[in-house]
Amino acid sequence: MGCSTCSTINGEVAGCQNNGGCKSGGCNKLNVFDWLSHMEIPISGSIEFVEVRFKNGRKEFFKNNASLDLTTGDAVIVDVPNGHHLGHVSLMGELVLLQMRKKNIGTGSEEIRNIYRIANQRDIDRYRDVRNREMPTLYRTRQIINEMNLGMKLTDVEFQADNTKATFYYSAEDRVDFRELIKVLAGEFKIRVEMRQISLREEAGRLGGIGSCGRELCCSTWLSEFKSVSTQAARYQNLSLNPSKLSGQCGRLKCCLNYELETYMEALEDIPEIEQPLLTEKGPAKLQKTDIFRKIMWFGYDDENSWHPLQIDRVNRIIKLNKEGKKPATLLEDTLIDTKEAALNSDLEAMDKKYATHGKKKKKKKKKKKRGNKPNDQQ
Repeated sequence: MGCSTCSTINGEVAGCQNNGGCKSGGCNKLNVFDWLSHMEIPISGSIEFVEVRFKNGRKEFFKNNASLDLTTGDAVIVDVPNGHHLGHVSLMGELVLLQMRKKNIGTGSEEIRNIYRIANQRDIDRYRDVRNREMPTLYRTRQIINEMNLGMKLTDVEFQADNTKATFYYSAEDRVDFRELIKVLAGEFKIRVEMRQISLREEAGRLGGIGSCGRELCCSTWLSEFKSVSTQAARYQNLSLNPSKLSGQCGRLKCCLNYELETYMEALEDIPEIEQPLLTEKGPAKLQKTDIFRKIMWFGYDDENSWHPLQIDRVNRIIKLNKEGKKPATLLEDTLIDTKEAALNSDLEAMDKKYATHGKKKKKKKKKKKRGNKPNDQQ
């Protein structure tokens, strides 16, 4: 069964052509693959818990006290405070218990309400009529907020299936006194009003969109829990601290900065911290770049444009020598040449050059003599 905006061709659902992110909440938004669906329920006759999805991927747990024959995707009428609502079954079986345990919801919790029945076509038609009120209500409410000069941004409106209550989702930087707003909305739309504040990340998940990676936003497709992201995560991964590149559509740091952070943290355990340049006889060498996974660090001298790649073991070796007050000859050599050996080597090099140039002069003289003898030989 498709959502309210899905088109039909010859009586079959053709989809809304929005690639799983349709405006009405998404046919496949925040779906969970049930990898335990092929297993039977271990205890027969026990109360089965079901996960039900509502608009924009909002999910809640319900009891199937009536032992209804449900399948994933069925539209059901559920019990909510002061009324009833329509949702779609998103998960069943043992995996629901695992999700409840993950969210610290006990099986005897009073928050878990019952499923009344499977929705019929009349219920679905009435719910679609109710959903048609959402967009006009959203636009009108934004006008009222602007007229009252309230510092809040209205993101979405969700009507209850029985048309007695509407939930208004908004985001705001500061605390907002919306008591007068509730009175105005209740009088104009003749419904009970609930104002629910959401974070900027939740707002981006409700609106949806395409990220810089070219895919749909994680928060609108599969990510349901938000963890804090700091700029330290970007530093560990050697990313440039450019706010425009590190920020997502919500204006906060991208959630994907945390995906590979643990891998980088493990790789950084073997890499030494360079607090000062490495000291050599050639001069101080400063760290220019680090390849975390190849375990290679590049160092360069101030008077050179080239960088010298060093393995981690070599860097640790030079750091140890510097702590002992010693300096290697270069970044690649440890041998320290004494002044006497340096003088002796310089003399030997001078002698080698002398004899090398002397040999070249002899060869030139022989060539000249040969050229001078050629005309005489021909005569």
